[in-house]
Amino acid sequence: MTDRHEPGFRQSVDLMFNRAAALMKLPPGLEEKIRVCNSTYTVRFGVRLRGRIETFTGYRSVHSEHMEPVKGGIRYALSVDQDEVEALAALMTYKCALVEVPYGGAKGGLCLDPRQWEEHELEQITRRFAFELIKRDLINPAQNVPAPDMGTSEREMAWIADQYARMNTADINSRACVTGKPLNAGGIQGRVEATGRGVQFALREFFRHPEDVARAGLSGGIEGKRIIVQGLGNVGYHAAKFLAEEDGARIVGIIERDGALHDEAGLNVEEVKQWLHRKGGLKDFPHVAWHAEGARLLEAECDILIPAALEGVINLGNAARIRAPLIIEAANGPVTAGADEILRQKGTVIIPDLYANAGGVTVSYFEWVKNLSHIRFGRIQRRQEEARHELLVRELERLSADKGLGWTLAPDFKERYLRGAGELELVRSGLDDTMRAAYQSMREVWHGREGVTDLRVSAYIVSIQRVAASYRAKGL
Repeated sequence: MTDRHEPGFRQSVDLMFNRAAALMKLPPGLEEKIRVCNSTYTVRFGVRLRGRIETFTGYRSVHSEHMEPVKGGIRYALSVDQDEVEALAALMTYKCALVEVPYGGAKGGLCLDPRQWEEHELEQITRRFAFELIKRDLINPAQNVPAPDMGTSEREMAWIADQYARMNTADINSRACVTGKPLNAGGIQGRVEATGRGVQFALREFFRHPEDVARAGLSGGIEGKRIIVQGLGNVGYHAAKFLAEEDGARIVGIIERDGALHDEAGLNVEEVKQWLHRKGGLKDFPHVAWHAEGARLLEAECDILIPAALEGVINLGNAARIRAPLIIEAANGPVTAGADEILRQKGTVIIPDLYANAGGVTVSYFEWVKNLSHIRFGRIQRRQEEARHELLVRELERLSADKGLGWTLAPDFKERYLRGAGELELVRSGLDDTMRAAYQSMREVWHGREGVTDLRVSAYIVSIQRVAASYRAKGL
């Protein structure tokens, strides 16, 4: 349970910002301009459902317009309020700056539990919420571009995009008003997996640097590392799946709403996900120990802890008992400012949220560019690449035959080399490059700047510097 003296989510973000700003030499006015939220729109609207009018409260917060459009997801949850949305919008500003996507930060939310409503009811609610935002240019391809978040998916994004197109029939770029759409509605391959894939790429980059790994008291690579994942939603599921299947990690714990599973031999992520989808919880999953108090598993011994659900799950109430030497924040704000200080004093290395979960906004950027260019990635150059590669392979085979060398190319190599990159390969390549470059920028500050002791402050310093440079270029 969170300590009653602990600052809230928005205050935590401001405290972390202040830690970084104290190590910088920003003019006081500029520091304040970067920190504060520009605006928040609150709307209360009615929808006739089940024979009566239901009233819903929604928010769209714009933290910074140093670049436009502003970018940030829309979440559906009962916990949504103005403070949460403004904190998330601030994180989006710093996240976009860190990974160098040309957006300001925004966030939206609707206070409801989507599980309480049928699909057709959710569509009515979503379209009405979108209507309220669109008519105020709070959804617009050039000004404000939402995406999925907790409680929403590509389904809701398709409804929003369609609602925008209905209200802006002459806008040729209407599909770019929102990202995270289904492929048949202007989406991009690799978007659903993007945030989880970004977590994987972030860990891969961290483990490429033995000096950084040693700071967490670990050694070697990802293979064989014991991982506990809190939250098996879209982000946690994909991160766990990729780390286990592609990097050889062992998922020893999975925490969900109704409890947790723990097995030192390793859990089959796909089987757990299917069980969760069918049963709605983890209880009674066969042949694995189930613990009703799932949050206690956050404190279990492991190599890597991945909080991938709600904010504030690691707080003053449990931080001292966290035993994982490395935490990667797949969720937004899972470690509070108070817990962050305790963990740093213990020597825990935290890969911060504004870097670790930036895969979603990075691939959203690719989708936005695709929508504006009106052509899928790889369509023009893929076959030309294949033709060039085939020329080289044929020449090598001819030389071998002419010179009597007697060697041949392995069939699997030939097949892989000849295949040109399609949209999914290009998206993954772009995401990998983005995560590597962002980590290098953080690492340079972490290891090279006096007074910087952790990756979170490093990330904030890099982000604040870039936002400050944008404002200076505007004449502020």
